[in-house]
Amino acid sequence: MNWEKAEIDALVFVTQSPDYRTPASSCILQDRLGLPQSCFTLDISLGCSGWVYGLSVIASLMQSGGIRRGLLLAGDTVLKMCSSEDKSTYPLFGDAGTCTAVEFDPEAFPMTFAMHTDGSGAEAIIVPSGGFRNRESPESFEMVDYGEGIVRNSLQVSMEGMSVFTFGISKAPKVVNELLGVIGENSNDIDYFTFHQANLFMNEKIRKKLKLHEEQVPYSLDEFGNTSCASIPLTLVVRCADVLRFRKLRHVGCGFGVGLSWGAVRFDTDKIAVPELIEI
Repeated sequence: MNWEKAEIDALVFVTQSPDYRTPASSCILQDRLGLPQSCFTLDISLGCSGWVYGLSVIASLMQSGGIRRGLLLAGDTVLKMCSSEDKSTYPLFGDAGTCTAVEFDPEAFPMTFAMHTDGSGAEAIIVPSGGFRNRESPESFEMVDYGEGIVRNSLQVSMEGMSVFTFGISKAPKVVNELLGVIGENSNDIDYFTFHQANLFMNEKIRKKLKLHEEQVPYSLDEFGNTSCASIPLTLVVRCADVLRFRKLRHVGCGFGVGLSWGAVRFDTDKIAVPELIEI
């Protein structure tokens, strides 16, 4: 990017697996990265919709003035929150972290967002204990056998698979159509629709509902599984790097999941810098 660290005005960190309950991890990252003390920092506790939500926050900060360059960090170590004996979660997830560099340009094509929340579905994906409502206790560490290959304790992720599936195939197509309607475009105007990598069956249902061509919808599930808030930028890096580097592209990104929350963003990229993937 040829940026100087002193020029970075904001750091937004989206994660559900922070280092500590307090302080915010974004404050620690500001110091570890050597960013200036004038840098705005913020943690956002969201999962699968988190990259879209984080991008909306950093874009809004820039639009309001005073912030020209920012970093959007998004990632989770989801497997630390899953029981290795729970076939409904552990085989599905992967751990990943991403960094998206954003720079304000008054001549750029505007980002447009459509965002939604439904907290009545919060228990569809939840870690029941470990927060301040239900503190850790000896009972919260006890492993419970729910049958059908699902064994976990209340400090680990619980997911209602059918509820999440129904939510995803319903809300994702609707929010994408809502977004396209607001900006007056149709699916043929967009080069790539990059969805949160939930699971292949769900995402194929979404693609077919929207009548999108296969080449418009990249996937990284086969290599990395569901990587929570990192899944959209990760998929772009591993599947679209060459075209991102050399062409101007029109994008729609759509994230949906824990919360329940979901959202979509329309944005352009123009021959952007795309580093190689680092695998640990």
